[in-house]
Amino acid sequence: MISEKDFLIQFSGLKLGTHQFEYTIENDFFNLFNYSEFNSTNIQVTVNLLKKQTMLELDFSHKGTVNVPCDVTNEDFDLPIEGTLKLLVKFGNEFNNENDELLILPFGEFQFSVAQYIYEMIALSVPYKRVHPDIAADYEEEFEDDLDFLDSDDLEMINEDDFLEEETNETEENSDNNKEIDPRWDKLKQLLTDK
Repeated sequence: MISEKDFLIQFSGLKLGTHQFEYTIENDFFNLFNYSEFNSTNIQVTVNLLKKQTMLELDFSHKGTVNVPCDVTNEDFDLPIEGTLKLLVKFGNEFNNENDELLILPFGEFQFSVAQYIYEMIALSVPYKRVHPDIAADYEEEFEDDLDFLDSDDLEMINEDDFLEEETNETEENSDNNKEIDPRWDKLKQLLTDK
């Protein structure tokens, strides 16, 4: 059984320089966050930690697949995903993780968990619309066929018409504004200029 302790990095005992940590993420990892969007997962995560005298720089990267239902056909398929995340860890008087790219740990801390950052990096790399690759190719062809009847001259004419219509509307609005000026505004303007 996986726990958050498996994702603790104890940096106090590390020498200055680069250190690498690797994790294999499967569905039990997402149970830590009560996240059940995936049928199954197989993701490799690498965390490169650069320890400096007064701070830590972490580069997260992941690559793998998540098994999800297709939004169009509801058929399950393996969706390839990958992504990266950068995190800077500094030390201060109190804990602060309000910034996505900066973590402030209290002086005296010797470890912290990277589980939340791994979770967010993976969850954000999954597209909002999940479409099976075979279906996506069909949609792309269908969309191209729909646009084939328009040639570049037609598209140019449509754009010109839109532009002319906008320009005409703006001109009409300006002329309407000029006609409907309330004479009281002129009196108020005169008061300002008399001072």
